[in-house]
Amino acid sequence: MGSANEVLLDFFPMFRVLKGGQVERLMGNDVVPASLDPATGVQSKDVTINTDSGVSARLYVPKAADPAQKLPLLIYFHGGAFVVETAASSAYHTHLNNLAAEANVVVVSVDYRRAPEHPLPTAYEDSWDAVKWVASHSSREEPWLNDAGANLAHNMAIRVGLDNPDGFNLEGIVLVHSYFWGKEPVGGEPVEPEKRVFIEKLWVYTCPGSSGTDDPFMNPGCDPRISGLGCKRVLIFVAEQDLLKHRGLYYKEVLEGSGWVGKVEVVETRDENHVFHLFNSATENAKALVKSFACFMN
Repeated sequence: MGSANEVLLDFFPMFRVLKGGQVERLMGNDVVPASLDPATGVQSKDVTINTDSGVSARLYVPKAADPAQKLPLLIYFHGGAFVVETAASSAYHTHLNNLAAEANVVVVSVDYRRAPEHPLPTAYEDSWDAVKWVASHSSREEPWLNDAGANLAHNMAIRVGLDNPDGFNLEGIVLVHSYFWGKEPVGGEPVEPEKRVFIEKLWVYTCPGSSGTDDPFMNPGCDPRISGLGCKRVLIFVAEQDLLKHRGLYYKEVLEGSGWVGKVEVVETRDENHVFHLFNSATENAKALVKSFACFMN
């Protein structure tokens, strides 16, 4: 008989599933409270979006913001493959303090429910609740969507294009190191099955009702709705050493060939890997990413 700590599924270095179904998360467990950040002067606070589901958000307001001034609004979806990290994770908290200060924007960082306790499409529905919450509470003219959880940002922009919520004019989306995949390799992706299996298994585990990695949620190239992306501008960040880099480049190719009317650009950071800016926000490359992000919004 196995022990209670027996590992049934191992998605190292992210998480493990133990006997009985318990999830042992191996990263993203370092959380910090909302606060006044002394380095940037940005003030944050936590708010509830949906009392029934418990979905919440962390709001960031830049220093000395004039209540009469309409600042751009950024809706931010953290990354973590829908399983690890939260809106309170220390790395994202630091990043958003820096971004709010540099871009002089108000940030709504969504704390959606995570898989496997809440399988997909729960995170998509929670994120849509957040978009509607922003639309109903804001008279701002230019909301923005972003992801380090780029998959969520893309899918929310698709839904904005379809549903066009009142009071919500989506100017653009920013996709940072996009979590997309597909059955067939694109660009310089590895072709060996043993090098592709991790993402394939991870996707099916987090979205058990999915048809696989060509699900439109995971592969925008298989989504016939992409020409209706509900924004005018897209900025895509990729990192040279990131396995997912080629999906970011492919996204640009698909979007430009879809008939979508808008402008898309790519910024590639050399000599860096996936979400490098979260691991050390003080590096020159991390600062350059934040500046490029801020410039795009302003």
